[in-house]
Amino acid sequence: MKRIALLFLLPLAVAQAQNPLNIPTTVSGANINLTLQQGTTTFFPPTVTNTMGANGSLLGPTMILEKDSFVSIVVDNQLADTTTIHWHGMHVAAVDDGGPHSTIAPGSTWNPQFTVMDKAGTYWYHPHLHMHTDEHVSKGIAGMIIVRDDEEANLNLPMDYGVDEFPIVLQTKGFDGSGQILVHTNLDTTVMVNGTLDPTLDLPAQVVRLRVLNGSSQRLYELGFSDNRQFSLIGTDGGLLTAPVNLTRYRMAPGQRADILVDLSSSLGQNFQLMSYASSLPNGVYGAAQPGMGPGATGSLVGYTSNPLNGSDYQLLDITVVAQTSNPVLSIPASLASYTPLQEGTENITRNLTFTSAGTMGDLNGPFLINGSSFNMSVINYTIPLNNIEIWSLTNQTPISHPFHIHDVQFFILDINGTPPPPEMQGFNDVVLVPSGMGNVRFIAQFNDFADDSIPYMYHCHMLTHEDDGMMGQFIVSSTTSVETVSNSNDIQLFPNPANGIIQLTGLEINTIIRVYATSGALAKQVLATGSSFSLDLSGLNGLYILETETPSGNKNRYKVITQ
Repeated sequence: MKRIALLFLLPLAVAQAQNPLNIPTTVSGANINLTLQQGTTTFFPPTVTNTMGANGSLLGPTMILEKDSFVSIVVDNQLADTTTIHWHGMHVAAVDDGGPHSTIAPGSTWNPQFTVMDKAGTYWYHPHLHMHTDEHVSKGIAGMIIVRDDEEANLNLPMDYGVDEFPIVLQTKGFDGSGQILVHTNLDTTVMVNGTLDPTLDLPAQVVRLRVLNGSSQRLYELGFSDNRQFSLIGTDGGLLTAPVNLTRYRMAPGQRADILVDLSSSLGQNFQLMSYASSLPNGVYGAAQPGMGPGATGSLVGYTSNPLNGSDYQLLDITVVAQTSNPVLSIPASLASYTPLQEGTENITRNLTFTSAGTMGDLNGPFLINGSSFNMSVINYTIPLNNIEIWSLTNQTPISHPFHIHDVQFFILDINGTPPPPEMQGFNDVVLVPSGMGNVRFIAQFNDFADDSIPYMYHCHMLTHEDDGMMGQFIVSSTTSVETVSNSNDIQLFPNPANGIIQLTGLEINTIIRVYATSGALAKQVLATGSSFSLDLSGLNGLYILETETPSGNKNRYKVITQ
């Protein structure tokens, strides 16, 4: 075992030279193209590693979106594998969410279209194919999404991408003896930031903004700076907090995001490091000295004890402070976003979810279950009425902590083990770490805007190994709208109906999305109408269908149409 461990640790000895931090390019606007592709990356010269990426060989561009804008994204899968792309944290219709049902075959495209409804914040995109999420993410497909809005624009915050605002994508990877990326491994000994090994970054002597994403498959980070300097957390998963929270340490689970400000105005010429102080992680989380908590923990994670990152402090990013830029931000706002969290007592229902192991109760290896079940693509675990406000109570009966993620909504944490969350956890969240050994988390969320009686959203552990092994469930949000109850707008006219191939629509708002559903709920066609009238080609469809229009503001109408 020691010989094998040394083989996997070899990359640590090879990659010592510091490298300028890669800053991903950006894409923006109403039309965005993402090409998923295979490529190669040289992490350990001269060894060439096979990787995957979006619009490149590793990772993907940062998408910059504006709230209330309409976006059409064409995802072109040039991989040899089927995959999906999920917009993690974003509030979109189930048909656009990119879960495991929305597969993209090799050589084909997928074209989600939606109005950005999210608040200014840091989101991300990644594959979500069941049983292959860890493989596709580990090999490189992931990218950051930045949403901007008017509220943020009115604050004096760093917003010049690559100048005073930087994406920081944290990942650890494992490599085999030939330098290829390992999947489902606990030998993730190599630390990367934005796909860069041993990265260094020059930051100007002013207030700078680090948008941090934990894009790792399993690992938690305990963020802090080597000189113990204070930083201000201004945002979490779903957007800005109401006020900055000053910290010297911040714990991040897989899938979580942190929007951080650091005041470097008095630090010109200084050098320090962004660190993970993993020696401070409690037992019972991946990355601590002991990943299991309590005497009931059984089994061992193969390779875990020989991984030098576990339970040790290590460097993430080397930082040197250089001269100010023009028009620097020199102060941190005292207040940020304005919103009212959902309150306990307003809920329609409380749902109880329990995490267990499929093996012995204290097993660290899993597979892990939610309410005694493993993921089944054909089983809808919950049907949630549109606009429901719900409390979800999560109880973890396993010896390892699980970062729980839910699609569609952002939630507010009510309590962790019965204690209200600290200020840094009181904002919008879509991932929460559920403590091991009978730990409990309760959160509250509202399921509004989008209903679909056939296409589900997911909830799951965001340790990708656990997710791929079945620690996942799915729900649909259901409205009263069905083939029997169809709402019409008098402003929109459809003719002829019944139709023989072509239906004309008039009275449309600009950039209306048109969707055609079979009576089973399956999406048959989706197009964007850029004018007030549109000729919809229904050739190849025969029978009764539901035609849905969605305006850029999210207003929907449905119509019965017959093609023959």
